[in-house]
Amino acid sequence: MQLANSTVLITGASSGLGAATARRLHAAGANVVLADLNVAVGSKLATEIGSRARFVACDVTNSAQVQAAVDLAVGTFGSLQGLVCCAGILAGQRVIGKQGPHDLELFTRIVNINLVGTFNCVRLAAPAMANAPAGVDGERGVIVMTASISAYDGQIGQAGYAASKGGVASMTLPLARDLARHGIRIVSIAPGIMETPMVAALTDELRQSLESQIPFPSRLGKPDEYAQFVEQVFGNLLLNGSVHRLDGAVRMGPK
Repeated sequence: MQLANSTVLITGASSGLGAATARRLHAAGANVVLADLNVAVGSKLATEIGSRARFVACDVTNSAQVQAAVDLAVGTFGSLQGLVCCAGILAGQRVIGKQGPHDLELFTRIVNINLVGTFNCVRLAAPAMANAPAGVDGERGVIVMTASISAYDGQIGQAGYAASKGGVASMTLPLARDLARHGIRIVSIAPGIMETPMVAALTDELRQSLESQIPFPSRLGKPDEYAQFVEQVFGNLLLNGSVHRLDGAVRMGPK
């Protein structure tokens, strides 16, 4: 997929991985639609990025809002060729905690945003991509979903988060097979410990502990390194139906 003159919808785009992806894909020539709940930050970022960027307020679990984001992309730029799903939350709780059993509402919320919200975006963006003009080898669209190394190395207290990201990883292949006849590729990235707002609140001691567990490079991943891989996914036609760890070879311990 040539990014120049293509249009990409990015969820969770106001900060972290989504913001870095919006900047990099725009720099590569793509039109970008930033979808996020943080209206003030997202609108400002879209203005900073440039004239080929738009912002739309969007809750990924709300079908009407996701459809509105897709419609904005198509209505503004003529078609939709890409979707990058970065919206998500990180929360943890032990099954048996000091306050009692794991809060079921919290578990449901994590899965609803990270997994159901991702699928909601895929199911609504895919029809718009299927209507886009075919490119090389009949390609019409590229979808990148965000899993996590927690899908494989889930730690104590991460039952909900690991389940949600494991679901993203598990549906990558069936979605790719389902949408292949429409010329749409799907790839998931499973980031390790990244330098995002979710991690920024950690103490220096905990941060150093996490960094020491990463074989090489022994530091947190940079959001632009995620964005760089997204750009590579768009450019490589054979990347399809697979999940790729982006983690510096770290394998997380139980806690």
